[in-house]
Amino acid sequence: MTLQPTKTHRLVWPMMATALVISWSSGFVGIRYASENADVMLVLFWRTLMSGLILLPFALLIGPRISALALVQQMIFGAATMFLYLGGFALAIGQRVPTGLVALISDLVPLAIAALSQPVLGHRLTGRQWTGTALGVVGVLIVSLDNLALGTAPVWAYVLTVASMTVMALATVVQKRMGTINMPIHQSLCIQCLTAAILFAACAKWNGGLMPPLDARFGFGITWLVLFSTFFCYGTYYASLRLYTASQVSSVIYLSPPVTMLWGWSLFGEPLSKAMLVGLAVTLFGVWFTSSGRAALKDFQPSQQHIG
Repeated sequence: MTLQPTKTHRLVWPMMATALVISWSSGFVGIRYASENADVMLVLFWRTLMSGLILLPFALLIGPRISALALVQQMIFGAATMFLYLGGFALAIGQRVPTGLVALISDLVPLAIAALSQPVLGHRLTGRQWTGTALGVVGVLIVSLDNLALGTAPVWAYVLTVASMTVMALATVVQKRMGTINMPIHQSLCIQCLTAAILFAACAKWNGGLMPPLDARFGFGITWLVLFSTFFCYGTYYASLRLYTASQVSSVIYLSPPVTMLWGWSLFGEPLSKAMLVGLAVTLFGVWFTSSGRAALKDFQPSQQHIG
């Protein structure tokens, strides 16, 4: 079935963008709590396993029958957007790539999506959109400046961070192109989470086992990651992709570093610098510049199909 352009109220995008950036940056909070006494791969395993198991009965009982093709497609995207994206950065940090550099590279996803939009989606970005994207990059650089360092990790670990970011961007535009985001969100998210859980289980087992630490901080962290950073965040992300261009949706990710620092300041008493606030202001302006005017139009691809 061919998709038709969707008109939304002008306040829908600001509300969805706000929800997306807050939930996207919230993973820092859950990881901070859950990984205090646990390996990061173990945290990611329990995050994806619990998310998938909670969604499983709804995925089986509510919505259209899931075809074999749709199942395979969602498993591939789960391996890309969850296992390779999240796991790649976790592994890089484990190899002593500085966290500031990892955070910077991970939040350049919008830049990669902008570059891929033309060849994959046939969506040519305007000069206004490229300007807003550039401002977003500048804002991220300003925010990350104090935490940037090259470190002494092996070369492959640095390559892994770039590859993880690229995989996430490519998976986003390919899903948009193929129309696979039109499967009911609870079904696609269930398949993706369970696929990633299987892969993270192998990594966690290799690192020491699958048994979680029985403490309140780990439980709180996993609950936060499941409800807020997975259900709310990925749900908002895929819902936004149905209504707006991939470049517009991804542009709000530029706000993730400064908002993450606001999380750290409000919950953990971490200091804020003037550079962080300046970077936040520049990034906010860049996101607004990208999302205003013609940039807010939904890219309509006649060849997209409803799958599932």
